[in-house]
Amino acid sequence: MRRRAFLGLALLGLGACTALPRRQPADAQPPFPDGLDGPYRLDSGDKLRVTVFEQTALSGTFSIDQSGYIAYPLVGNVVARGLTTQELAGALTRGLKKGYLTNPDVTVEVDTYRPFFIMGEVRNPGQYTYVNTMTIETAIAIAGGFTSRADERRIEVSRRLNGKNYTGILPPSALVRPGDVLKIAQRLF
Repeated sequence: MRRRAFLGLALLGLGACTALPRRQPADAQPPFPDGLDGPYRLDSGDKLRVTVFEQTALSGTFSIDQSGYIAYPLVGNVVARGLTTQELAGALTRGLKKGYLTNPDVTVEVDTYRPFFIMGEVRNPGQYTYVNTMTIETAIAIAGGFTSRADERRIEVSRRLNGKNYTGILPPSALVRPGDVLKIAQRLF
């Protein structure tokens, strides 16, 4: 009788040690409003390349300051935060048409994106350079991978848009955006 009880407990213990397939938590869906997954919106820390056709004096690299503006020659401070590159090009075109150029041809490209941040249970938490189309999984690899205590299924992402912060749990295949803050939680067991 004791042998059966011991054997039963041993099998129960072994059954508890078997690995279950990893599943994403039920809430691992984009918790963000549609605007956060839409076209890229500029913000502080982005460096822009502005080109005005046949106007080398008006072409160059400009950084978006902490207030969300770029200081542009002849036009002055122009709001850039929250705009797409096409919308900013339109604003610069309108500014240059006010007594400076007849028909300016302005293009705006992101030269350097603002960095993303990763903290929590990764080997090298910190600030990293954003690379276009980077996934959360790639960002974790850049940060040296998970620690042994990481909850690999719980990746919290904080994102800022138009002055509001949004936070949610995303799967490793989700795209990272410039300025995102990734938090890798510690697992309980």
